[in-house]
Amino acid sequence: MPYFLYRISQNKNLHCLDKYAKYREARDRARVVRSEQAKDDTDAIRVIFANNENEAEILLLTRREAPIEGDD
Repeated sequence: MPYFLYRISQNKNLHCLDKYAKYREARDRARVVRSEQAKDDTDAIRVIFANNENEAEILLLTRREAPIEGDD
């Protein structure tokens, strides 16, 4: 499964920047893109592991529940 690099705007618009076979390549590219962002650019840059772009977008848009903290 590939790693996808996405730009996510504040209103949850997704733009796939690229896909990578290896995590390290995706992570390094994400770091470069983040460092090149303007100070007032509020878009998030995310790396996601998925079978395809559709699955990646579903995973990125799905709200995750906060972990329950406390005594187990």
